[in-house]
Amino acid sequence: MIQYLKVLLYPFSLLYGLVMWVRNRFYDTNVLTAVEFDLPVIAVGNLSVGGTGKTPHVEHLIRLLKDKYRTATLSRGYNRHTRGYLLADAQSTAAQLGDEPMQFHQKFPDISVCVGEERMLAIPQLLGERPETQVILLDDAFQHRSIKPGMNILITDYSRRFTKDHVVPFGRLREGRKGYERANCIIVSKCPPALSEAEKAAISKEINPLHGQQLYFTSLQYGTLYDMFSGEPVDVPADTTLMLVCGIARPEPLLQQLKSTHEQVYLLSFPDHYYYAGHDLEKIKKELGDLPGDKKMVITTEKDAVRLHLLEERLKELDIRIAVMPVEISFLFGEAYSFNNYIFDYVEQFGSNHD
Repeated sequence: MIQYLKVLLYPFSLLYGLVMWVRNRFYDTNVLTAVEFDLPVIAVGNLSVGGTGKTPHVEHLIRLLKDKYRTATLSRGYNRHTRGYLLADAQSTAAQLGDEPMQFHQKFPDISVCVGEERMLAIPQLLGERPETQVILLDDAFQHRSIKPGMNILITDYSRRFTKDHVVPFGRLREGRKGYERANCIIVSKCPPALSEAEKAAISKEINPLHGQQLYFTSLQYGTLYDMFSGEPVDVPADTTLMLVCGIARPEPLLQQLKSTHEQVYLLSFPDHYYYAGHDLEKIKKELGDLPGDKKMVITTEKDAVRLHLLEERLKELDIRIAVMPVEISFLFGEAYSFNNYIFDYVEQFGSNHD
C-alpha cells in the first residue's frame, strides 16, 4: 500500500523538481539576481528536508570563528511566533527567535544572532545595528538563492545521502540532486565513528565531487548530561530508567547513544520544532511515572530544552527534572585541521581581496 502511494506521488515530485530546476536556472543565468555583500558570508544547508545534523555544524563554525572575528548568525527562525527581522537580546525567547537561533544565543552570547525570513533584507538591517560584524553564517540557506554567499557548505546525512534520494513528495529532497554542484564544501554527517577508509572511498565515488569541491566526513559526539535549569553536570547511573523526550526530525542517533549506556530507555516523540504545552508536561509526568524502576530521568536535546524553558515554572511545579544531552561534531580521518584551515583561508582571502 505504501509503495502504491509513493508511485502516485512520483508525478508531483517531477513537477516540483521541474519548478525548482527552472528557478535555479534563472539564478544561474542571471535572469534572477542574487545579492552579494562586502564581507564573508558562509551558508550552511542541505538538499533534504531536515535531520542532517546541521545545527552542530553551525556551532562548530561559531566556535571556530568567534574568537578571531566578530561573528553573526542569520536564520529564518522556523516556527517562531514572530515575523520579520529580529536581533536577539537578553529578553529573547525561543518563541520569538525559533529554537535553533535561541540555542545559538544561549550558548554563544558574545555573537550576534538574528532572524529574518527575507535574508536579503535582514543582512543590511543586521549590519546597520552591528556594523562591526566581520563574518555572517547563514543557517539553513542552501536554497535561499537571493543571496550569493562566498561559501556554500552542503550537509548530507550518511544514512540518507542525497545521491540515493528523490525530490519531495516522493522523496525528501528540496530540489534535484544536481543542486550539490553549487556547494564549495560537502560534509557527510552522522557517520559511524569507525567509518572505514574503504567506505569513505566508496561514498566519495558515489558523490563524485566536482573539481575544487571539498569533501569531509563527520560523526556526532555526545557530551556530558547537564541539568536543564542549573546547567550543572548530572550523574545518571546505568541502572536509571531513561525517557527521551524530544521534538526533532531524527531522534534515532540519540536514542541509540542512550541505549549504549542504559538498559531501560524509552522514547516520547513530538513533531519537529514542537512547542510544548502544559498538557504535554502532564503527559510526560504520567508516562515517566508508569515506567519501570525506582530511579528515573527525563532526557532531552539542547534544541528541545530552549522550548521547554518557556514552561519552566510548570515543570518545577510538576517536579519534572530534565537532563540535557549536548552534541558536537567530530571530523573523521583527522581532517578537522584541514577543514578549519579551509574556513580560515576563505575568510582571510576575502579580506585581502577587498582591502
